[in-house]
Amino acid sequence: MRRHWQKKPLLVSQAIPQFAPPVLRAELFALAAEEAVESRLVQLVKGAWKLRHGPFARRALPALQQPDWTLLVQGVDLHNDAVHALMQQFRFVPEARLDDLMISYASNGGGVGPHFDSYDVFLLQAHGKRRWRIGRQKDLSLREDIPLKVLANFEPEEEFVLEPGDMLYLPPRYAHDGIAEGECMTYSIGFRAPARAELAQELLARLAEDAADDDNISLYRDAGQAAVAQPAAIPLALQDFAREALSRALAHPLVLERALGEYLTEPKASVWFEPGDAGVMLEGVRLDRRSRMMYDAQHIFINGESYRAAGRDATLMRRLADDRRLAARDLVRASDDALELLSSWCDAGWAHVWTE
Repeated sequence: MRRHWQKKPLLVSQAIPQFAPPVLRAELFALAAEEAVESRLVQLVKGAWKLRHGPFARRALPALQQPDWTLLVQGVDLHNDAVHALMQQFRFVPEARLDDLMISYASNGGGVGPHFDSYDVFLLQAHGKRRWRIGRQKDLSLREDIPLKVLANFEPEEEFVLEPGDMLYLPPRYAHDGIAEGECMTYSIGFRAPARAELAQELLARLAEDAADDDNISLYRDAGQAAVAQPAAIPLALQDFAREALSRALAHPLVLERALGEYLTEPKASVWFEPGDAGVMLEGVRLDRRSRMMYDAQHIFINGESYRAAGRDATLMRRLADDRRLAARDLVRASDDALELLSSWCDAGWAHVWTE
């Protein structure tokens, strides 16, 4: 983190020695056929790039022997416990930055063209070999004649061949081009990097919702307004009133912190939970792999919801967020309110009864 994070690439030979991919080809193809899973097919046919979006029935995919095609399946960590567990090894980066794990399956020669990402990425080779060419790219212009974000003038500086268990870290905007040497699978662990404008838009929308719920409705008043000869001019007093409205929305205690935590833990649109049964939690509780849980100094956040927390219960909930599970011995000292909350999360499918 000190030497490389968001600074320069890092090749880690045998980051996971004797790595055995938890998702095999057939399982990946089955995921790509599901409506709730985001998938894409990239092909290079007679020098022309083609892009299609899933879901894909198996017969819709090219033959395994056909070269130059790639299947990309997004968010596999949401659908497979073993992949979710693998992703947890990257939580040395704050959870607020961790996004998802994508699996790329490629036939011989398959790739998606030279490109750059706007976020950090770890490229873990899971099966077969992939040749990576990377470089600091000053010219970020893209080709306009194809449906992919492919660099128009890629200038590689280094080249590596990754085998199963090898991993390459790339900081944002570092150009790279990966080509499969034979059949291969690559796991891409990506990170969230919200743009300032995107974050402002999301937070302002949430602040507006809070303001709309405020019972103390204050209307603009202009009892002292004189008659005007220029009616199209916006009154300065109305501009001041608008400015004060924003200031008052931000002045509510912890409103910005709450909006940020709810935004960061909001599940993706494709995520849904199966209602569960809390039963007796004496054996412990674990978060569902799809649940996003975080905290700050005053709140606990889970799946877009926020709760004020303090004292022993706050310590307990923070441990659940960090470890994603609580043992029976942890629950012994929990308050009735905390147990009731955990029970409601189990009922909603956000958490499950867990036995050590």
